[in-house]
Amino acid sequence: MSYLTEDAALIRALLPREARPPDGADGLFLLYAVLLRAKGETVTAADVHDAWAAWMELRDPGHAALVPFDALDSATQREDLPYVRAIQAAARARAAARVGQT
Repeated sequence: MSYLTEDAALIRALLPREARPPDGADGLFLLYAVLLRAKGETVTAADVHDAWAAWMELRDPGHAALVPFDALDSATQREDLPYVRAIQAAARARAAARVGQT
């Protein structure tokens, strides 16, 4: 298992129960793992949407939500928030683990 796969699994584990990732989302969570490493706690809902959009482009290029984050209605924008929070929580967990190692 690679470091990105481990980060993806951590993010998935930190999602609240009500969050419902799409089927076959392993690749999506790898993109979220990249966001974890690149943005950490500063990740935004727009970042999460962009990662989802890149993943969805390969799965369903005609999906109605393949628009910039700001063009989404507020209900659809809110769907990204559990993923933002999970990535932020994973960033905090990774930082705490690094502090514990020193």
